[in-house]
Amino acid sequence: MKFRVDRDSLAEAVAWTARTLPVRPPVPVLAGMLLEAGDRLKLSSFDYEVSAQVSVDIDVDEPGSALVSGRLLAEITRSLPAQPVDIETDGSKVTVSCGTAKFTLLTLPVEDYPTLPEMPELTGSVGSDAFAAAVGQVAIAAGRDDTLPVLTGVRIEIENDTVTLASTDRYRLAVRELQWKPERPDISAVALIPAKTLADTAKSLTAGAEVAIALAAAGGAGEGMIGFEGGGRRTTTRLLDGDFPKYRSLLPSEFNAQAEIQTAPFVDAVKRVALVAERNTPLRLAFSQGQVVLEAGTGDEAQAVEVLEAALDGDYIQIAFNHTFLLDGLGAIGSDTARLQFTSSTKPAILTGKPADDSGTSDYRYLLMPVRLNG
Repeated sequence: MKFRVDRDSLAEAVAWTARTLPVRPPVPVLAGMLLEAGDRLKLSSFDYEVSAQVSVDIDVDEPGSALVSGRLLAEITRSLPAQPVDIETDGSKVTVSCGTAKFTLLTLPVEDYPTLPEMPELTGSVGSDAFAAAVGQVAIAAGRDDTLPVLTGVRIEIENDTVTLASTDRYRLAVRELQWKPERPDISAVALIPAKTLADTAKSLTAGAEVAIALAAAGGAGEGMIGFEGGGRRTTTRLLDGDFPKYRSLLPSEFNAQAEIQTAPFVDAVKRVALVAERNTPLRLAFSQGQVVLEAGTGDEAQAVEVLEAALDGDYIQIAFNHTFLLDGLGAIGSDTARLQFTSSTKPAILTGKPADDSGTSDYRYLLMPVRLNG
């Protein structure tokens, strides 16, 4: 194997492929990155759960393949000078030359490397930026407790030309709907994807205008797997098993009060008042006509109070939230005005951005469980 490649293209491709390398691989070859030089250079990584593959243009002298330490190659390519890179195999070694720098890497046995899974059949496509934004809005509410794997995922529901994303950690729930272009108009499918993998993938595929989503049908090739492709990059991941909570029944349909408040000042005030809140101490909000009072800390503890302008439609309400969960939601609504809808101080509240059309509904909803106050 012998080829020359642009330094920036190589560094970017290696860094992207290295994202999915396991920190503690169960077998040594899984720490490797597979380089296959043909008409183009194809780089691959796989840990039996997630696969990543990308191809870049090269000038090839001798086609071939090699398996080298992925993390080491990523560190090397990131530090190379801005000159063309020459890579070639020499027996059981690979040399990487760039300008006056030269590195020699040991190879791993290519024949022991597992075959990457095939992409399932194409299901449809969606704008890459819109998809990354939607996933980011929802992934924040996914659980991080691996003993409850179902809650560490994002549920994707595909129904005709609408994709609904949902996640919950039992204390909050995020739901986002977006339009997409299905391959078949009557398509209906459901998948549960690890939230961290989905968020990393969506963010990394914005180089292309669109992301193609490939979800295997039940009983079909690649069952239990979903694939994403965009901007010359392709990744697959295994789906999570288990029954996701029936979240739609948690979303209130009627409210007794609705408050609107400027998002940026609200975020700043929450951060300031929360400075005196211990890790699990709630932030108290009291909404009345024209204002909201934010409070944290009680009695013998440090205390903070701040008053902001707010519009209230409905009855006075006092409610308390985990301030970190509230800030996550405020950061995700993507609107200058935050809208909070309440049923009572002990029932979930819904946080959305104010729709451009007052009569319209938001395509993003963030449900927040209140913290019960003593007394």
